[in-house]
Amino acid sequence: MLARRTLLALPALLPAAALAQPWAPTRPMRIVVPFSGGGATDVTARIMAERLSQVLGQACVVDNRPGAGGNIGMEVVAKADPDGLTLVMTTIGTASINQFLYPRLPFDPARDFASVALVNQVTNAIVVHPSVAANNLQELLALARREPASLNYATPGNGTSGHMCGEYLKFRTQTDINHVPYRGTGALMADLLGGRVQIAVDNLPSYIPHIREGRLRILSVTSRDRWFAVPEVPTVMEAGVENFEAVAWFGLQAPARTPRPALERLTAACMEICAEPATISRFRELGATASPLNGADFDRFIVAENEKWGAVVRAANIRLE
Repeated sequence: MLARRTLLALPALLPAAALAQPWAPTRPMRIVVPFSGGGATDVTARIMAERLSQVLGQACVVDNRPGAGGNIGMEVVAKADPDGLTLVMTTIGTASINQFLYPRLPFDPARDFASVALVNQVTNAIVVHPSVAANNLQELLALARREPASLNYATPGNGTSGHMCGEYLKFRTQTDINHVPYRGTGALMADLLGGRVQIAVDNLPSYIPHIREGRLRILSVTSRDRWFAVPEVPTVMEAGVENFEAVAWFGLQAPARTPRPALERLTAACMEICAEPATISRFRELGATASPLNGADFDRFIVAENEKWGAVVRAANIRLE
């Protein structure tokens, strides 16, 4: 009888940490990518999925759900079971900018998602055709002021980070440069190389080969510090625009009601993965830098981004359907 009582009382005598069981996925996981395959969002998700499979001991697959500027994929995750098994590779657009661009969204980016981790960042660049009479950003801005609305800047599309970056630059420098949206970087690149458009504001990596071969000229990067891939290129801040920073970023979120133990384990795994030399190297091959933030810090980061991009969208009076 004494032994039985002792055994029954044992759980109450053990410390809580000894009894707590860390969350672990019991079925395969998925990372929803709200864009088509092959882009930076997709490649980042695949790098993370591969390592999460190994770290958490369950297969993690990528599920591409493109459409509506990323809103379709975000809706899929907002409505998914909050069991820790479904994540979304969110971006500056889907987590921040879209809410200001679209009058109606099928989800609330603040209410319907729980942040897991910021993963990496890619700088934008201001690139020109060699025929443009500007060798640096200061000269380009001076040209725009002398001849308002005479220059065109191209981006991969309305609402992209390149578009918002271009409008942010116009807003901060009080210049008038026409926006020309394309359907992706490929179409933009063909016209920029052909001189049919003068300026591009876009994610840097795709332009590096053409810059190296002299077919295009890079004037500035939009990151806070000089970018590792083009360390000789000055930042917009170095050109005199104080506190200017406009980078594309990528992170993981889960449905809002995902249990805290699952979020904590997922965040810990992501922070571990993003600190690994192999992951850092793979991101650099993509043209990105590892920029890990835990869930709480990622939330604060998004709030700051919302303040910045909401002001830009309102100033430019941009609306998308």
